[in-house]
Amino acid sequence: MSDINHAAVDEELVAAARAVAERYSRGDNHSVAAAGRNADGRIVTAVNVYHFTGGPCAELVLIGAAAGQGAYDLTTVVAVGDQGRGVVPPCGRCRQVLLDYFPEAGVIVERDGRLHTLPVLELLPEAYIWADHQDD
Repeated sequence: MSDINHAAVDEELVAAARAVAERYSRGDNHSVAAAGRNADGRIVTAVNVYHFTGGPCAELVLIGAAAGQGAYDLTTVVAVGDQGRGVVPPCGRCRQVLLDYFPEAGVIVERDGRLHTLPVLELLPEAYIWADHQDD
C-alpha cells in the first residue's frame, strides 16, 4: 500500500452526504447517500435505489443527478451509510464508472480509522480504461 499523501478531506462534502443519509434513508430502499463537488464548487447529492433486480448505488445516481444539473466535472466524491455507518467505499462497479467518467476525481474513503481523499485510479489499480478503447 502506498504512503497516504493525498488531497485534504472535503469535510463539507462528507457532512452533506451524512445529512442526506440521515434525512432521506428509508430502510433498505435508500440506505447510502453520496455527495460530489463539481469543479465550480457546487455540491450535488443523491441516494442509492435498492431493488431486488439490482438498483444503482448512490455514486451512480449521483453521476446522473449531477449531469441533470449541468455538473459535468465532479472533482471529489464520497458515500455515507445510514444509521451512523459513516463513510463507505465505492463498490467495484462504481469505482470503474467513476474512473471512466471522472479519471481525475478524488474519492473520500476511510483507512486506518481516518478519512483520506484518494485518486480514483488508486482504488482500482491496473484498471481497464474505457476511454483508451474508444474511437475519437
